[in-house]
Amino acid sequence: MSIIRSLVLISHDPESKLLGSEAIFAAFIEQLHHYDLQDEVSVSYATDIGQSAASPLVIIYPEAVIYGPIKPEDVPHIVEEHLYKGRIVEEKRAPTKGLSGKVAWLPVRKGSNPAENRIVLRNIGVIDPESIEDSLNQNGYEGLAIALTMSPEDVIKVISASGLRGRGGAGFPTGMKWGFVRKATGAKKYVICNADESEPGTFKDRMILEGDPQSIIEAMLIAGYAIGASEGYIYIRGEYQLAIERITKAIQQAQKIGFLGEGILGSSFNFTLHLHSGAGAYVCGEETALLESIEGKRGEPRTRPPYPTTQGLFQKPTLINNVETLANVPAILRNGAAWYHGFGTESSPGTKVYTMLGNVNVTGLVEVPMGITLREVVSIYARGMKKAPLKFAQTGGSSGSIIPASLQDTPMDFDSYRTAGLSLGSGALLICDDENCIVDIVKVLTNFFRVECCGKCAPCRVGTQRMYTTMTRITEGKGKMGDLEELELISDTLTNISNCGLGETAGTPVRDMLKHFRAEVEAHIKLGICPTGICPMVAEVPEFV
Repeated sequence: MSIIRSLVLISHDPESKLLGSEAIFAAFIEQLHHYDLQDEVSVSYATDIGQSAASPLVIIYPEAVIYGPIKPEDVPHIVEEHLYKGRIVEEKRAPTKGLSGKVAWLPVRKGSNPAENRIVLRNIGVIDPESIEDSLNQNGYEGLAIALTMSPEDVIKVISASGLRGRGGAGFPTGMKWGFVRKATGAKKYVICNADESEPGTFKDRMILEGDPQSIIEAMLIAGYAIGASEGYIYIRGEYQLAIERITKAIQQAQKIGFLGEGILGSSFNFTLHLHSGAGAYVCGEETALLESIEGKRGEPRTRPPYPTTQGLFQKPTLINNVETLANVPAILRNGAAWYHGFGTESSPGTKVYTMLGNVNVTGLVEVPMGITLREVVSIYARGMKKAPLKFAQTGGSSGSIIPASLQDTPMDFDSYRTAGLSLGSGALLICDDENCIVDIVKVLTNFFRVECCGKCAPCRVGTQRMYTTMTRITEGKGKMGDLEELELISDTLTNISNCGLGETAGTPVRDMLKHFRAEVEAHIKLGICPTGICPMVAEVPEFV
């Protein structure tokens, strides 16, 4: 199968279509055949680029050059100069207002998703995940070898200097967390990989574990060496049977070669790794509930402080990192902190893996630089909306933020989102168009939290049930305006006094719904109908509607 050298995206929003984007597309196909480039250049449409003043737009990768406005008669010159001779046509370049410039490129096979920079997913689909030899041929365990030539403190300095932040949702500096555990008092310490990926719509960790299990083992070894731990656990969601099988086999292979056990790579470093399967409880993704589960107890969150960094598994200092966070570590040791800062933004370096779901033309997994915008993810990687305009997207599964279309140009990094009152969450992107009812979706989300609540603390146990009851009443046309104030109160209470992260974020969908879509909720109540026609309303439609 041919390797695609270049990718051409043509804007296909209504204005671009009116101005001839389809004729431009046809012209590119004709010219590519003329120069015999049809197997090296992929041509596709992208919608809603946000550059109406320069429509129709043509974007060519890997150079990420934006041309516009373009006419069909401009295409032969662009193909000859840029794609055939490799020279950018400066006089046809468009201004880049509205684009972050964070769109990434790596060669991809013909017919696949638009190109990406891959750090975490670099081996997915490239190696046989059940062959440690394949992993070694792709620089596997090179990062560990480099780490073992350094002092543990210097390894932590490299991770800190890289700016790597936790990819599980909180964005806490990874090097800082490692340093806390390194300095904690205790002869026995643990490393835990949190692979209890239970957020609805999120499957990035599963793909990493299934596609490149040795990278996680290598990362845990590096972390164990850095913090002074000799034992680790991979806590994996019980439903991930293929991932469990591959991790189990990967551990056995690593032990056989000598990457696990005693005297690793001729050093004095010893490390043992265990696999622990969860039983399906969403709350066990919370790190202290996860610890309780490994210890054989009921999966309920602990009261903090003390924190796991000082009193974690079996009350010993414990480092807990998410799968995606750990997957960055070997590459950072191989290439250095400065190299990692070449991706993403200054305060949020590196890439982020997202699962794209919903009303878009392409769904699946994508790895892109931190700081890219939602508009770019939808327009370029998801190939645009299916049929209706973007209404909102939810990041990070049920507990993530609901992002209205008005905020789709906000850079997707930890600090920019925090400033805008948003959260990146775990990495799911549920993308919804105008035909989706925000009230119905939030009702489904509140039901999820109601069911998954462990019941330990009253704010979460009672609050999630009351949220669901109120949302159900509104969707059935029985709501009252006073319900909105009650929902706001419940959401604030959950955030402020719940015992763990589940309760603290359970009210986020309700909060964001009322913040960005209050008029739609009020329409349900005042008119007794669903504006989108989705909810099973029982009230009759008023005559004036």
